[in-house]
Amino acid sequence: MARITTIARDDAMDYSDSVQKVLLRKIIKAEQDLLQLKLDYCRFIFGLTHRTRVQVEGKSYLVRSVDVEAMTRQSDGSFSKPVIAGVAAEANGSGQPIDLGTDWELERSTSA
Repeated sequence: MARITTIARDDAMDYSDSVQKVLLRKIIKAEQDLLQLKLDYCRFIFGLTHRTRVQVEGKSYLVRSVDVEAMTRQSDGSFSKPVIAGVAAEANGSGQPIDLGTDWELERSTSA
């Protein structure tokens, strides 16, 4: 009888480990999907991509990174602007990115 209990306990632990692995894979996939959806939201709603030009306090910057984790849900269900980092546009995209926060605006094209 003790042997049957031991085998059953081992099977239950194997099953539990298996369920845990499946659930962790699904959670990781859902987190990756959510990250991609937030990046898509930034692209289509805010116009942000990896080389977008933005204005901050009258200076022009090229976007280098978008922190979608900093986005918060608004009362109307939308998301706030993301925190971005960028480099000075006149530096031709080189240099160390600096935190630009959320107080940025897309740079308007001057060509018509």
